[in-house]
Amino acid sequence: MTDACVVYVIDDDSSIRAALEDLLASVGVRVLTFSSTTEFLAHGLEDAPACLVLDVRMPGQSGIDFHRRMAGLGIALPVVFITGHGDIPMGVEAIKQGAIEFLTKPFKDQILLDAIQNGIGKDRDRREKL
Repeated sequence: MTDACVVYVIDDDSSIRAALEDLLASVGVRVLTFSSTTEFLAHGLEDAPACLVLDVRMPGQSGIDFHRRMAGLGIALPVVFITGHGDIPMGVEAIKQGAIEFLTKPFKDQILLDAIQNGIGKDRDRREKL
């Protein structure tokens, strides 16, 4: 897909994390998975163009709430939301808040891969301007 990039996946469902890890590895993308936003924050960001795949509903802090906090935490990653429980108003709000895509499970692999590639491209452009 792209060289020297990383995709972060935050989803409380271990089977979803494993499936996304397999999908991304199959196209040569490095992926790091986390079961919560707390676990993700504890890891820290790597120095590489990246994209965040973020589940909407998780115990503790929801993906939507985390997305709202990201700028204040100094995290400028492009976000692709995935959810099994989304609705149109939630999706519209996520896009208005700057998300690249809002996908409801089950989604087509290629749609997710295209959104991630778009996100990595946006992050690469942002990093070049720093």
